[in-house]
Amino acid sequence: MAIKLVAILFVLLACRGLPELVRLRNFAWWREWLDKVGRSSTVAVFAFGLAAPILLCALIQIAVHGTLFGLIALAFAAVVLYLCWGPRDLERDVEAIAKAPDSERRAAALQALRADGAAVDVAFAGEALIEATFAAALKRWFGVLFWFTVLGPAGALLYRLAQLLAYAPDYARDLPAAQQEAAQRLALALDWAPAHLMALSLALASNFDAVFKTWRDYHKAHGKGYFCLDLGFLPAIGRASVDADVAAEESGQDAHSPLVALEDAMVLVRRVAVVWLTLIALIVLGNWSS
Repeated sequence: MAIKLVAILFVLLACRGLPELVRLRNFAWWREWLDKVGRSSTVAVFAFGLAAPILLCALIQIAVHGTLFGLIALAFAAVVLYLCWGPRDLERDVEAIAKAPDSERRAAALQALRADGAAVDVAFAGEALIEATFAAALKRWFGVLFWFTVLGPAGALLYRLAQLLAYAPDYARDLPAAQQEAAQRLALALDWAPAHLMALSLALASNFDAVFKTWRDYHKAHGKGYFCLDLGFLPAIGRASVDADVAAEESGQDAHSPLVALEDAMVLVRRVAVVWLTLIALIVLGNWSS
């Protein structure tokens, strides 16, 4: 776990200090692999197209474990995590919206925040920006971070490839409807745990009562149970958290103002990241002390 924590910190520093490296997050090699194995067969897509690269990553992960005091494992983990992060930089996309000099460039910046596969453009409105920010945080940060923490580099690669297969047009093209639905269900299943941990972290980092009430009311209103793959509670919790956070500041700002909502949503996302990193650090310290 210590290697994972150091790898995460390296990736965060690289994202902040070396933004030009984002061009390395290119999965064209995997798209070519999918083209070779074929997209018409379920076995080809999931067993060879998806599982084979993840298995190879897991074998490398096992092979380098403990080599050279863990330095090779650390380098491998950091590289894979960096490639699976994003792919776009969330901080810079949000900053581009906030600092756009005119409506045309702001409209372009808004669509950069939109998740792959989203059917509707992101509107310059408070609620829409909150929802887009939390959705982007889940897909770009917390989903890959959760599976990296649980399964190491193979988990990070599993999450990113599943998301590409389910939602990215270049990767999901030509998939039969049944396979496309299966890919999307896999992606939702991989999002389920990190989305709920984001909600719990928001309760700790923001207003616990507002978060818990919104989460409970959402499930009660939709009647699907707490263990379904409906993740619509996350944008609802995001809106409630921003409203409660802005109200608690007593600054007279309107939580529905687009830029105020965007700024506070990003503040809350950073708080969630701090909660997650603190928890991982506590696990590492607990392992050392034992």
